Amino acid sequence: MRVKYKINGIVQGVGFRPTVYKIAKKLNLKGYVLNSSDGVIIEIEGENKDKFLDELKKNLPPLARIDSIESEILDFVGFKDFVIKESQNTQKTTSISPDIAVCDDCLKEMYDKNDRRYLYPFINCTNCGPRYTIIENIPYDRKNTSMKKFKMCKFCEIEYNDPLNRRYHAQPISCYDCGPKLDVKRKNDSGKWKSLNFDDEINKIKYIAKKIKEGKIVAIKGLGGFHLVCDATNEGAVGNLRERKRRPSKPFAMMFKDLDMIKDYCDITDKDVALITSKEKPIVLVKKKKDLKGIADKIDRYGVFLPYTPLHYLLFDFLDFPIVATSANISDEPIIRDSDELIEKLSNVIDYILDNDRDIVNACDDSVVQAVGDEYITMRCARGYAPLMENGKGTVENGQWKMDNGKWSNDDGQWKMDNGQCMVDNGEWKVDNDKSKGEKSYGKLNILAVGANQKNTISLAFKDKFILSPHIGDLGTLGSIEYFQRTIETFRKLYEFEEDVIICDKHPYYESTKWALSQDKKIFQIQHHYAHALATMFEHNLKGEYLCFIFDGTGYGDDGTIWGGEVFIANRHDYKRIHHIKPFKLIGGEKAVKNPANMAVALIDDELAKNYPNYKIAKALNNASFPLTSSMGRMFDMVAFLSGIIEKNEWEGISGLLIEKYYNPEINEKIELKIEKDIDFRPVLNFAAANRGEFERVSSVFINTLVDMIEKIAKIYDLPVIVGGGVFQNKTLLELVNKRLNPYFNKKIPINDGGVSVGQAAWGIWNL
Repeated sequence: MRVKYKINGIVQGVGFRPTVYKIAKKLNLKGYVLNSSDGVIIEIEGENKDKFLDELKKNLPPLARIDSIESEILDFVGFKDFVIKESQNTQKTTSISPDIAVCDDCLKEMYDKNDRRYLYPFINCTNCGPRYTIIENIPYDRKNTSMKKFKMCKFCEIEYNDPLNRRYHAQPISCYDCGPKLDVKRKNDSGKWKSLNFDDEINKIKYIAKKIKEGKIVAIKGLGGFHLVCDATNEGAVGNLRERKRRPSKPFAMMFKDLDMIKDYCDITDKDVALITSKEKPIVLVKKKKDLKGIADKIDRYGVFLPYTPLHYLLFDFLDFPIVATSANISDEPIIRDSDELIEKLSNVIDYILDNDRDIVNACDDSVVQAVGDEYITMRCARGYAPLMENGKGTVENGQWKMDNGKWSNDDGQWKMDNGQCMVDNGEWKVDNDKSKGEKSYGKLNILAVGANQKNTISLAFKDKFILSPHIGDLGTLGSIEYFQRTIETFRKLYEFEEDVIICDKHPYYESTKWALSQDKKIFQIQHHYAHALATMFEHNLKGEYLCFIFDGTGYGDDGTIWGGEVFIANRHDYKRIHHIKPFKLIGGEKAVKNPANMAVALIDDELAKNYPNYKIAKALNNASFPLTSSMGRMFDMVAFLSGIIEKNEWEGISGLLIEKYYNPEINEKIELKIEKDIDFRPVLNFAAANRGEFERVSSVFINTLVDMIEKIAKIYDLPVIVGGGVFQNKTLLELVNKRLNPYFNKKIPINDGGVSVGQAAWGIWNL
């Protein structure tokens, strides 16, 4: 008897086949393993074949993830040995692994003077290094990556072809003799950029470190694009970067040599440490301890991360201070991935370039996450996490359906699906209506969801696969719109995907919506805040009705006004708007986002409004025609302005971060809002104006009032609660609500507009 397995998940380019090979040899099994574009195929014969799956699950490679295992019993053929076969091409549905930080084994070798890759800045193995950023097509073989131009030397080739070697089929494998090279560029007196000559690679890094110490601004090529780098402790260098980049106050992220250095500058929790040191190495928002001028002025948070490439580690061998490491781009445009574009767009910003000749095929920014108690939220899903793939398949063991670290079951042992029923019978998985065995399909149609206008992502759903793209960004420039379209083409190519339907937002002026409506496809438009709720339902596989609090800055409402402070009763198929902030005029239109002064003063009582210099103009403008909004994001802005915390919004999100900074848990005061369909927040605004200058009291009362309002509404409806939208990036607000109501909220899917495409696709999966 022979057993054939088809295994899907993150199983290519992560050392999966060598692991299978080692286990098969250990158990004296015969057969083969191969990569196909539809997963990993394994056939085995031998007395110990029943032990194979248990051994595989116990010994998975660090980056591997099994989402589905399909098995089939076949006739005995008499294999003579166990071998790894060449990859096969079928329909492309295999997951692409995100780029992963350099592993400890590679770092150990890199600092071993006897190793042939001693101090090699591109060291990697099957367990680490670039993946998505170098892939041109799948299956993930070297010929389908940007590494194909580097011919392996005989020593790398031996490692590459040895199933027992850690670098077996590690596609970016290379060394000093056959791999990419660093290139230092400097602008000469005539304004042209020229490469500088050095004896070896480490002297190039040492030279760049010296320039950083001197206060210069350097562009360094990483995994998914260039960083702009300078000494974070040098106020003059940071100021120069801000002036040249025309970024007057928005915080910069900082890279630190190690965890101890982070602890010198930040107060971090155990959860912060777990996120900072994870294999993904994201940017993590943490509490300040020591202030560095110009990095994140006014707020009490830093965005910190650790080195994640060999080059970063080597750079810090010559630096003993944190560095600014911010995305190299023009404001609101995607991260730059090649030096020609860098020189074209940022030549006047940078003094030196540390480039290399390993091409970045797919740009990918750094991920941003934040601890929320013992949980976390994702604010930007990119390097290390994305492409984020969910698989609708699983395995049946002992009569239970298992998938993604959870169990799916319901009454009477039946698994119910939208289009039929599946049931477990004597340990076998049976599906009515000729559905595929053991499969939870993501619908009959190929779905492309194109997300929102800010923090844009796209999502694909087809067969049993769901894929969230890395962060694309705000679609406010030609460059970002081009990147949005390029990302769609990339995923179409990688998965040989052609959408049957496109799902987009209802906002007529969103660039993603305009693009969708220009395509010759069936289009569905989903309300923005409902998409937030659906994204949470999708991540947690929620069925039934939920009370959904969706608070953000803006979203096109069904009545043509701008929503943003919404309470829904919603399920997978429909929603009802039951409460919302009483609409107010967005005086100044889009300009009110940056300057909330007139909007705020127009809403408060006259005797309070007279204390503000813009009183007369605000009251006059309130009689003019402006869009109506129920935005909670604007409510934060107005409270911050009226209390004197801000004069204007210097960058997105500052009002929320400052209110959070001034929140005092010892202040229990709150305002009792009347819970009606239209919830009037003017008492909160009047309080902020009446207590102008009392930052702690106003901030604390405002947050307490929000939490109290949410709790009171939750008691009325007695339904499980969902919270979502960009306002819930406010750590204090989310932690307080979480303690009282234990709501569902997005964690690995962005809680902000980066998750909108997920909700759109989820609606398509459940309704089309």
